[in-house]
Amino acid sequence: MEALADLSSFLRAGINVVSSSPGFMQYPYGVADGLADPVIAAAKEGGASIFVNGIDPGFGNDQLPLVITGISEWIDEVRCYEILNYSTYNQGEVLFDIMGFGKPMDEVPFLLQPGVPTLAWGSVVAQLAAGLGIELERIDEWYEQVPAPFDIQTDAGVVSKGTVAGLHFEIRGIYKGRTAVVLEHVTRLHDDLAPEWPQPAGAGCYRVKVSGEPNYTVDLQLLGTDGDHNTAGLKATAMRLVNAIPAVIDAAPGLVTALDLPLITGKGLVR
Repeated sequence: MEALADLSSFLRAGINVVSSSPGFMQYPYGVADGLADPVIAAAKEGGASIFVNGIDPGFGNDQLPLVITGISEWIDEVRCYEILNYSTYNQGEVLFDIMGFGKPMDEVPFLLQPGVPTLAWGSVVAQLAAGLGIELERIDEWYEQVPAPFDIQTDAGVVSKGTVAGLHFEIRGIYKGRTAVVLEHVTRLHDDLAPEWPQPAGAGCYRVKVSGEPNYTVDLQLLGTDGDHNTAGLKATAMRLVNAIPAVIDAAPGLVTALDLPLITGKGLVR
């Protein structure tokens, strides 16, 4: 709520905003309308625009999959993945307190409380559905975890044997009684965990899988100049926003989503 108040104050003052949070503001319609409405009202009052995005939620599961669907004859399902090893993600509060890594297997962390995954990523499936011109019947949540088979050293601390070390969850958009759009996360703290779960391309990736005619699978691999995929993801989040600034400034006042913006390219970035 503090973040929403901050966003509203900027917008009411006529300041355009790009932000990576809160994630539901990526496309809040039908997911978090009550929370988003005051922010949108402040933007219109101040004549300013706001764009909330990143890599996930963001480019990896909005513009990228929708562009791929544009070369389909017909579509059964669009599935967007994040498949990453988070052991180099040095954010203990996120890993341990929110996501539940290092906690007992029978303890339900904040992220997995009923309704929280949908608040965090329901905007992804809602926006994909809107981009595909379908109306979802509902959004379902599912998850599973695996324990650490041994103590695992991460940049944020040690995850003890027997505690949570792998998380696999899905946010499923249901259309005509079946899954039509899905956000799927596969998060490990060690590469050898849960080999039966989807495996990444390279060190880690965002994957789009379009089932239909034809079938498409596209892997977006990330690697920073420091050799780490997690820092690359953070940089991608920031640059998605920075590079969108001119288009956000030109947009009509209010909330701007990926469905509203023109194609954002790397114009002027070649060195």
